[in-house]
Amino acid sequence: MDGIALYRTLASLEKDSKRAAVFEQLARAEERHAKRWAGLLRSSGAPVPDYATSARIKMLGFFARLFGTERVLPIVSGIESRDENRYAGQPEAVGLPEEEKAHRQTLENLQHGTGAQAIMHREAWHRTGRGGTLRAAVFGINDGLVSNFSLVMGFAGALASSAYILLAGIAGLLAGAFSMAAGEFVSMSAQRELFEKQIALEKDELIADPKEEEEELALLYQAKGIPKAEAADLARRMIARPETALDALAREELGLDPSELGSPWAAAFSSFLAFVAGAIVPVAPFFFIDGKSALVASAGVSSLMLFGIGAVLSLFTARGPFASGFRMLAIGLLASAITYGVGAMLGVSMGG
Repeated sequence: MDGIALYRTLASLEKDSKRAAVFEQLARAEERHAKRWAGLLRSSGAPVPDYATSARIKMLGFFARLFGTERVLPIVSGIESRDENRYAGQPEAVGLPEEEKAHRQTLENLQHGTGAQAIMHREAWHRTGRGGTLRAAVFGINDGLVSNFSLVMGFAGALASSAYILLAGIAGLLAGAFSMAAGEFVSMSAQRELFEKQIALEKDELIADPKEEEEELALLYQAKGIPKAEAADLARRMIARPETALDALAREELGLDPSELGSPWAAAFSSFLAFVAGAIVPVAPFFFIDGKSALVASAGVSSLMLFGIGAVLSLFTARGPFASGFRMLAIGLLASAITYGVGAMLGVSMGG
């Protein structure tokens, strides 16, 4: 039933009529599955429960509306993969694992097209799937929130004034954000340089022995299930165009997309913004109020934010949003309680 609601939502949000039709087709397939399970329940004398859209599906619909359907497809593919695994070994689910696998393949084709285009992108899909960009943003926000919430609680435990807590919070925000940005910039620069070197070596090999590279490419396509004659013809046509050949070899042999090696500046800027978005939450109340009221407000909004982040992270796991939210809340509160206690001890020892 979640699958029906999800695919109908994606179909309603999709601007491309052909892609919307595919989502509708997937929804109809999920309807068949739902009827099958409902029939089994009735035949065994069990009631068919009323359906209410789950929080996970509502969140996916929200992100699809905000960022576009293509951004949530890797997450939806992960859900289909988990369904495929859950159905395995269930005698009542005969045929369903294969259908879920077909659904997952359909989603991959929607992400990258069909035919040769899908082949060229498939390795990149597996490398960057599961909503990597969204996941990185959520974790960046979480890092800023937990670290600065703990810092604020540590100063509060030392009985620092609101002005000092605000100063510490801003300092922690800036220090953490610039540290994250610098680390991401260095890491992405090193990674990009390595990828560019690998592609350059592949280019040299292509110039030196194009026939050998053609044979390697044909074998790679055969390994993906393309018939031998078609694989050889596809490889021959690609090698005939050097730029296309290098692009294909980079994707198939190296698992790299030459057009998406990553920008160090973009990675640094996004990391900076994500950290700031989380770190500002526990500090914000101290801009407007002070004393215990500010501390209580900081703890309250930080707790709500922790729960929300945990709920969003449930999109990438098999946990429900409430269980994931409470787990993240518990982790954040534990970290802040420890720093509060350390701050209290240090405040007492330094005070006398």
